Amino acid sequence: MRMMIAGGGTGGHVFPGIALAEEVCTRHFKNEVIFVGTKAGLESTVVPAAGYRLETISSKGIKGKGRFGLLKGLAILPLSFFQSWLILLKYRPDVVVGVGGYSSGPLVLAAWMQRVPTAIQEQNALPGFTNRTLGRVVRAVFIAFTEARGFFPPDKTYLIGNPIRRALMENYLRSTVAHDRFSLLIFGGSLGAKGLNTRMMEALPYLEDVKDKLHFVHQTGKSDLDRVKAEYSSRHFSAEVVDFIGDMSDAYAKAELVICRAGATTLAELTVCKKASILVPFPFAADNHQEVNARAMVDNGAAIMLRESELDGAKLAAEIRSLLNDPARRQKMEKQAALLGRPEASKELADVCVEMMVTTWGPQGRKRSNSGKLQKP
Repeated sequence: MRMMIAGGGTGGHVFPGIALAEEVCTRHFKNEVIFVGTKAGLESTVVPAAGYRLETISSKGIKGKGRFGLLKGLAILPLSFFQSWLILLKYRPDVVVGVGGYSSGPLVLAAWMQRVPTAIQEQNALPGFTNRTLGRVVRAVFIAFTEARGFFPPDKTYLIGNPIRRALMENYLRSTVAHDRFSLLIFGGSLGAKGLNTRMMEALPYLEDVKDKLHFVHQTGKSDLDRVKAEYSSRHFSAEVVDFIGDMSDAYAKAELVICRAGATTLAELTVCKKASILVPFPFAADNHQEVNARAMVDNGAAIMLRESELDGAKLAAEIRSLLNDPARRQKMEKQAALLGRPEASKELADVCVEMMVTTWGPQGRKRSNSGKLQKP
């Protein structure tokens, strides 16, 4: 099977795509996955580093970009669609899956017009504009939250969860790695989060009396690295401060509490890794979807949610102190998080894609020559 995965921009879109690619490529040595994204998105570095081919198009965002950004995004759509059309003709995929982000739309739409089986994967409880639109034409819609069901046709919607990279799956079967101090993992997504970093720095003075019990692993993003590192150092807290964490599996395994945003992929990782968490949704996310995501976790007893507009250092420190001193509460949150985990998401998604391929092209997929191009009938 040759699969094409379209989308990206942030880790929330890219990492589920990589998880799906891992599942597909480990099923058979002849299976192949090609990604389509942009040069500006996170996929431009992460996808090649993971060992997958990346083709790029000139797509730009539309929603939330202001009037000038809207006009610029609309103006480039015809070029994005044309580039997508040529990429599809070049690779002739058996199945195309859109994982969200503005590069997903042109490619999935072009694939649909070329009669290639198409699907989308919606990570959030509140679907974005691109996926809501594509959901009308694709053959399958994969969702991670029950709350997203109402946005898509029920006869082609599958509730399977968010695919998780294989490097994180081992956390589903193992306990927290033993260490001397109560370890906190703080991160704001793949690019960091200045607001979350600031609240954490404001909380440190309120934790002075328990500093010897704490250890922080803090991903700041590049722009905030020096400021955050200096603050931990000046207050003599035990902390490992980095701009980006490459091995999230190890970071989760060592953490007893996670403080983070509420992106859908992050929440999927928290549930599979069985972690208690304090969620601070990004307040400017489209349609406030991160708060909707977080609410689903809170309602199931798996997390605490603190809105950034209502949060200060004292309140964050109080929640940290409470969970530090109440291991039974943490364990209950971990158990509830585990009940929400869907470690089979990648497999279930790939199964449906194989079924679509077989229904359309037959068990062997589209017939190709050794060059990869379609053979003439």
